[in-house]
Amino acid sequence: MIRVLVADDEPLIRAGIRMILTSADDIDVVAEAGDGREAVEKARGGGVDVALLDIQMPVMDGLTALVELGRAAPKVRVLILTTFGERDNVLRALGHGGAGFLLKDSAPGELIQAVRAAAVGNAYLSPAATRHVADALSATGATTRGEAARRRLNGLTTREREVLALLGEGLSNADAGRRLHMSEATVKTYVSRILTKLDCDNRVQAALLARDAGLQPGGLQPGGR
Repeated sequence: MIRVLVADDEPLIRAGIRMILTSADDIDVVAEAGDGREAVEKARGGGVDVALLDIQMPVMDGLTALVELGRAAPKVRVLILTTFGERDNVLRALGHGGAGFLLKDSAPGELIQAVRAAAVGNAYLSPAATRHVADALSATGATTRGEAARRRLNGLTTREREVLALLGEGLSNADAGRRLHMSEATVKTYVSRILTKLDCDNRVQAALLARDAGLQPGGLQPGGR
């Protein structure tokens, strides 16, 4: 079972998230918190695999809690709940090691998918959140980042670029496999190879690199093989 802590200052939201997550037979919500400090304290004692944190909470906000969890419970993977109006917060959370980002209007199945991905060590970025982060990054230094990103992609094969482009769109391994007519296991192998070649720690970093390079599904940048 994947043991989840849900932190949000609104009881009704917590109840809704609990109902969605516990509908999956491999997920159990073992703790709830109304603020970031309470979330850190409940995760500190162990027994939590994934923490789902709202950014806007009293006493201690989700971003501060993310940093504190990194110190107090480093094995806990953290998913951040956000809205379209919080671009800077999303970028800060990414920098502090968040395992994924979900918009509050995400579909129930996406929430379950994100928790499962985080539990096995994968970073999760929903398609909408991928665009959200990419748009925020594009405001400054886009030309310089794009050139650097395209240089890093030069060592990828055509198929690796196709997989990376779908990561840039926020697709899971299963969804990417369906698009490319490949098995999920094969896509996972490609993702591992891509992360190694690009020296990326996780899927989120690779996805942002793909966006910086302008890599699009069905289209390759100059220099692709």
